Amino acid sequence: MENYDGVLGFFTNAEEPLNASAVAAGTGIDKKEVDKIMNKLKKEGKIVSPKRCYWEIKK
Repeated sequence: MENYDGVLGFFTNAEEPLNASAVAAGTGIDKKEVDKIMNKLKKEGKIVSPKRCYWEIKK
């Protein structure tokens, strides 16, 4: 759950859409773990995609 909060917080503070690699680099969490967390955030409707492969917090 700690990683989940870290990824969600990173998206919340981001000023532009991010891809999974950028989130992994910025948080220090393994990219495979970031992918799993991002899939969960997508299903929960907390992040949306303004362009292919990039995500941002739902406003």
